[in-house]
Amino acid sequence: MTGKREVKSSVKDEKLIEMRREQMIQGAVKLFKEKGFHRTTTREIAKEAGFSIGTLYEYIRTKEDILFLVCDSIYDEVLNRLSVLAIEDGTIAGLKSAIQQYFSLIDDMSDEFVVMYQESKSLPKDALKYVLKKEMEMVALFEKGLQSCADSGELRIKQEDVKIAAHHVVVQGQMWAFRRWALQANYTIEEYIEVQTDQLFRGLVGE
Repeated sequence: MTGKREVKSSVKDEKLIEMRREQMIQGAVKLFKEKGFHRTTTREIAKEAGFSIGTLYEYIRTKEDILFLVCDSIYDEVLNRLSVLAIEDGTIAGLKSAIQQYFSLIDDMSDEFVVMYQESKSLPKDALKYVLKKEMEMVALFEKGLQSCADSGELRIKQEDVKIAAHHVVVQGQMWAFRRWALQANYTIEEYIEVQTDQLFRGLVGE
């Protein structure tokens, strides 16, 4: 697992740090989506979050810190939700449940995903490297689930194709965030999940 990248704070109360940073994340996502990272100021983020610019700088050092927190919160939520599921139980049912949870999370955090992929290029190199490693950890979860199903005989998939199938699951989930404006005319999130999982597993099990 990737070591946690520290965002320095002059405040010592961990619960208060978590609460304030969550407020920053919510405010920043709204502004980054509307204006973009570079056109948004830290003063605007502080105002949107509901506190002063002085208070904001007690919890972060730079605007890039806030963007990093946005990205990190997404991956933490994905990994937290998926880690409690039976994704490695060797059954298609367990894998489908994990895919449903992941796609539903993207529906809940669509704005965050859009901001992350549009603006992550603005992160410092060390922060971007960390975020990309977190992305690969997410892919690895689905890779393990697919491999478990292949080992149990529930999926017909070549060893060399497991990794690309895991990337496929991750990207198809993210497509809901980027293309929801067009897809919602024809699909609810539940219908989208059903169509995507049906297409994926029909190919993998050879039906």
